[in-house]
Amino acid sequence: MKKIEGGVTAAQGFEAASAAAHIKYEGRTDMALVFSKEPCVCAGTFTTNVVKAAPVIWDRDMVYSGKPAHAVIVNSGIANACTGVQGMDYCRQTAEEAAACLDIDADSVLVGSTGVIGFQLPIDRIKAGVRKLAENKRPGIEAGTEAAKAIMTTDTVHKETAYEFEAGGKKVVIGGMAKGSGMIHPNMCTMLGYVTTDAAIEKTLLQKALGEIVQETFNMISVDGDTSTNDTLLVLANGLAGNAVIADENSADYAAFYEALRAICRELAMRMAGDGEGCTRLIETRVIHADSLENARIFAKSVITSSLTKAAVFGKDANWGRILCALGYSGASFDPENCDLYFGEGEDQILIFTNGSAADYSEEKATELLSGEKVIITADMHMGDADATAWGCDLTYDYVRINADYRS
Repeated sequence: MKKIEGGVTAAQGFEAASAAAHIKYEGRTDMALVFSKEPCVCAGTFTTNVVKAAPVIWDRDMVYSGKPAHAVIVNSGIANACTGVQGMDYCRQTAEEAAACLDIDADSVLVGSTGVIGFQLPIDRIKAGVRKLAENKRPGIEAGTEAAKAIMTTDTVHKETAYEFEAGGKKVVIGGMAKGSGMIHPNMCTMLGYVTTDAAIEKTLLQKALGEIVQETFNMISVDGDTSTNDTLLVLANGLAGNAVIADENSADYAAFYEALRAICRELAMRMAGDGEGCTRLIETRVIHADSLENARIFAKSVITSSLTKAAVFGKDANWGRILCALGYSGASFDPENCDLYFGEGEDQILIFTNGSAADYSEEKATELLSGEKVIITADMHMGDADATAWGCDLTYDYVRINADYRS
């Protein structure tokens, strides 16, 4: 497996487009299309929030129906959440407009929305945007990048990545794009994400791989503790790589596909955590030697969701007591007298807490390790062989500023 340039258009047969529909933003694009020349098997995971946006319900029903997918239409600016029967009807109208423009079935069109909750979509602008997207769709890396930019809201950078691997003697490509900066919290999947691949794979195995990988990637990030109403992660596979259909979860081909999908999801998840609203640095918390994988994940997520820990990292304050406290209220048990805490990694790693009290460390070195773009915290629980990693970001003044006037 190797990383390559591109995103959702890196794999064979996929095209993309962006358009300015003037839904909320001016002077930028705000709609995106991802299109496959051939029908795709599709897998998805969705928000666990009881309040689900209309496009989440639309996509979930389509994925679970087993019908093939041909296209995804996404808008930014308005979430189409808490919009009742009319919101669902607007999903249908969007899909029908795309079907007419792209000469495909309406029930092969997935839809996505992100932005302010509680507002109805300007459906005439959405339809006009769909027509522009259909006219502008094209293959190539640039088209995929423009699509990734169009789905941004408070994101400061677009997020895309792609990998290449071999399955059945054939070159297979997988690429993805995502958006997410605020309202990010574990519980599937804290963003909008779209992954495309030219691999040939059975739908059941595609869903199995995605469901497992989400648990260790997107469900291990948090920005602000809020699980969105619109969280959606979709994977579309059109089979154009020409490999024999991956149908055995014990095969080498499935293992190769699994690792590539995991790499895509891990990278996009980390980019979202590192682009949290107002943040200045990514926080990576590694829990090692826990007694179970479940508890390792609980410990790691508790640290990256701690507001006090996040604020301390923003202030470059080596306040390890906040980390220990977060481990202590996580809900998983451990012996604080037998837990070690570290900052940094490799030769720069320093021990900050051990044997129940502060270690002999340099505050200056600790401040230095808290000043980079990525802060690494390691908690060694000395209980077993289970490890887990979670990603978050610091909590800054700008987070409050951004969210105090988000609707305006």
